[in-house]
Amino acid sequence: MSTATTAPARSARPARSAVTVVRRTAWLANAIFWSAFAVLEAVNHGWTAGSLALVFLVLPDLTFLVALDEAPRMAKGQLAPRAVPYYNAMHRALVPLALMALYTVAPFAWAPAFAALCGWLAHISYDRAFGYGLRTKEGFQRG
Repeated sequence: MSTATTAPARSARPARSAVTVVRRTAWLANAIFWSAFAVLEAVNHGWTAGSLALVFLVLPDLTFLVALDEAPRMAKGQLAPRAVPYYNAMHRALVPLALMALYTVAPFAWAPAFAALCGWLAHISYDRAFGYGLRTKEGFQRG
């Protein structure tokens, strides 16, 4: 008597690798850190620092407006190719990190600028934590 074994049904959605989960968790921890640092700067240095941190928390996504007129012709999830260089520049963590390094050695210190950089890094970190990264030159999310 032969018994047939069946393979367990596989999910239609592929399972995330452990590396992806660890990477996203690290980005989320980073996002929480930079958010807390921005709030701390706002509390210590007033409404200007808080306002700039909030503006820079939102600013990277305003790059979508560069090619708003092309949006109706784009595929779902696609950013207009004309906006991609601006989007990618505003979503690279090395840019605000380099500016922070310059801030620490600069002969001047303006706390609201540092708060803005914290907000910018928080935005990038939240994007990475939730799976949004840089774009291809055609405007799609990089895999």
